Amino acid sequence: MSVAGDDAVPSFWGALDLPGLADVHVHFLPPRMLRRVWAHFDAAGPLVGVEWPIRYRWTDAERVAHLAKLGVRAFTALAYAHRPDMAADLNDWTLAFARDTPGCLPSATFYPEPGVTEYVTAALDAGARIFKVHLQVGGFDPLDAALTPVWGLLAEAEVPVVVHAGHAPVAAGYTGPSPFGALLARHPRLPAIVAHLGAPDYEAFLALAESYERVAVDTTMAFTPFFDQFMPFPPALRSRLRELGLAGKVLLGSDFPNIPYEYADQLAGLERLDLGDDWLRAVCWANFMERFGNAV
Repeated sequence: MSVAGDDAVPSFWGALDLPGLADVHVHFLPPRMLRRVWAHFDAAGPLVGVEWPIRYRWTDAERVAHLAKLGVRAFTALAYAHRPDMAADLNDWTLAFARDTPGCLPSATFYPEPGVTEYVTAALDAGARIFKVHLQVGGFDPLDAALTPVWGLLAEAEVPVVVHAGHAPVAAGYTGPSPFGALLARHPRLPAIVAHLGAPDYEAFLALAESYERVAVDTTMAFTPFFDQFMPFPPALRSRLRELGLAGKVLLGSDFPNIPYEYADQLAGLERLDLGDDWLRAVCWANFMERFGNAV
């Protein structure tokens, strides 16, 4: 089964006898913020570093329809705050978007600032089932004292947080395995999903997923020709990736729509790993459902 373009995606998951795909790393943002994000990618800004033409520069409705056409039955609406006084409003928008969009997991974010515990609690009370933080773009220390009660809340509620903790595409002050490892040492029950497999420090982040019961990784952008130009996944780690996937600790992520290639490239990259159909079924569907239950 070769995933040669988006039209072939339904055949990919159909051949695996899956009901569709579940993608833990999809972005939907308020229109003004989305325009700014795309402008930053267009400019190949300092936190992008390379030319990055957005493939799916469409309206929300068009992008939701395309996910449906691909067979992505469950997905997120990840937003992330990069400064104070924006996270609560982002949460209002993303949670409302999920209420109006079948298949969208209620998503939220936070930032180290006064009042963060209160608005994270409010988001949980409103049904948030996943959070996102971006240590590269946000530029904050995950051990900031303001976040200590927030990490505890998420651990107690067993609500996962997708953390962009790796250096990719450009290193920043609090990226890399050391700051994230220090966070887990303080909060070992935190249900975290490491974005982009922690690229480029794949081995160190896989080790954290192996060591902490509630830590997983997502495949976002890894194994695509675009990403492999800069930070290819080491073949020697494939057996460990396979074991983690079969143990429920690897989830499909895509970064849709902010990718410079077709969605199908992500799936083709997973297929090329040749880790077996059981692994693909786990990564593309079962592991998400195990964590999020009746998400569809």
